[in-house]
Amino acid sequence: MNNGKPVVLVVEDNVLIRLGAVDIVLSAGYEALEASDADEAIRILEARSGIDIVFTDVQMPGTMDGIKLSHDIRERWPPLRLLVASANAILEEGNLPVGSRFFSKPYDDHAIMDAMAALLAS
Repeated sequence: MNNGKPVVLVVEDNVLIRLGAVDIVLSAGYEALEASDADEAIRILEARSGIDIVFTDVQMPGTMDGIKLSHDIRERWPPLRLLVASANAILEEGNLPVGSRFFSKPYDDHAIMDAMAALLAS
């Protein structure tokens, strides 16, 4: 946590969707960081400690999609909690690292807030 607030890294290539997700994070009372793709997310995670949750899209440009990113995060930063969302891919949570939560887009803002709170409480 940073300054007493949980920190959420939002990884989304679509600017409008990313800004909406950041608004959800801020409305929940958390600090938000932003990345436009998985490569930028990895750079942020390598440079900054204290991130509690990564909230990522599945389909993004770059060297890896959100599924690969979530598995990479689980291997390199096991304590991080993961939320994964996609408009196109319908995933079973079994395809994601243990403890991850999947949401189909469009997602309900309150469902995301509830999931963040539950992940932070666990």
